Amino acid sequence: MTVIPILTAPTAAGKTALALDLARQFPLEIVAADAFTVYRGLDIGTAKPTPAEREALPHHLLDVADVTEDYDVARYTREAEAAIADVLARGRLPLVVGGTGFYLSALVRGLPLTPPADPEARAEVEADLASRGLNAVLAEVEARNPAEAARLERNPRRVVRALEVYRRTGRFPGEFGYRPPAFAYRILAFTHPWPELEARIAARVDVMLEGGWPEEAAWLARQVPPDLEPRPTAWQALGYREALALRQGTLTREEATRRITLATRQYAKRQLTWARTQLGASDASPQDTRDALARLLPELTSF
Repeated sequence: MTVIPILTAPTAAGKTALALDLARQFPLEIVAADAFTVYRGLDIGTAKPTPAEREALPHHLLDVADVTEDYDVARYTREAEAAIADVLARGRLPLVVGGTGFYLSALVRGLPLTPPADPEARAEVEADLASRGLNAVLAEVEARNPAEAARLERNPRRVVRALEVYRRTGRFPGEFGYRPPAFAYRILAFTHPWPELEARIAARVDVMLEGGWPEEAAWLARQVPPDLEPRPTAWQALGYREALALRQGTLTREEATRRITLATRQYAKRQLTWARTQLGASDASPQDTRDALARLLPELTSF
């Protein structure tokens, strides 16, 4: 089976820069693994690769959904596997790059064999969430399966899906097993020393806010109301609510920066934990990871 490399790292670590460096040596194409760069129009706040970067290095699964859509892990997995197969068929080298842990887990393990969604059952859980709140609804999951509750990461959409399935079947999505993955993968993870990563996060937040993020958040609010329940997927992206509040004048620039930077640091810690515990990856330096990929990529040329 073809072994596809996955390059992962916490947010702001420099995944795109490392991939661009490798692209000077290999005929790479990137298959993105990010839950929010799939959305058209979310460019600044997701640190989406720029047009120049995408011209230098082809990217797949960017800008494939409208912000009014819910883009789920099943769709991602199908489209990512199709993109990988297409890249291989053209004699080029696919590199999966991203930090969305549950996307990467679905590629590596295969899609769960969970029943299709039931709109009526989903609506009942959504109403329950709206009336009781996330903590109470999540406690229902935790009382029955603490591991499942942790896996949901307080994501309202995933909590709704988990309870929708449980109330119909008596089992949570993670208890249905998985179909075999289309490819084998090798995961290469890197990071920076924590103080350096914190500094990179803070610097990037400043650049993004200066570069028009508040205006992008205002555009998103015109497309999708931010206060719907359950929260629209696009509004689960880090920092958009704070950027909108800055645009509306209800947060100062200093406070918006502080809140976004803190939330991003917390997310980076969760990404590191996921990579270690769910993907079995060991942290390496950017240079060591680049060297490992440079050794691995030529092996794909035989397929």
